[in-house]
Amino acid sequence: MNPADSGRPPQTQETQETRETQPVGAVAPGGRGATRIADRVVAKIAAQAAREALAAPAPASAPPNATVVVVHATARVRVTLGLPYPSDIGGQCAAVRRHVAERVGTLAGMRVTEVAVQVERLHLAHAHDVAQGRTR
Repeated sequence: MNPADSGRPPQTQETQETRETQPVGAVAPGGRGATRIADRVVAKIAAQAAREALAAPAPASAPPNATVVVVHATARVRVTLGLPYPSDIGGQCAAVRRHVAERVGTLAGMRVTEVAVQVERLHLAHAHDVAQGRTR
């Protein structure tokens, strides 16, 4: 039977292939909705990534904290942390920036446009050792 005789428009090759690959009643991927990851979840991912990036966290220091602003699939991250002193502060901050951007991108599927690292406190490395032992 000719499709023109039935009163229906002829099906294109694309429409026939789409129907063959999708189960009956399936919704096309674009019509299924969206997944939204809350800012606080992305902030927890960023804080954990900052912890992972620090080889030796400063003794008696609070764990890294992160705040995040997410717009669409783009995240801007601010990480606050304490570092041991003396140490390579710039190198540690760069490592935190790289690792946080990589982990947030991988785990949350977001593009990270900015990672600001704020060092709130420097902890003297030898002060912890002195407090543990006896000094004269």
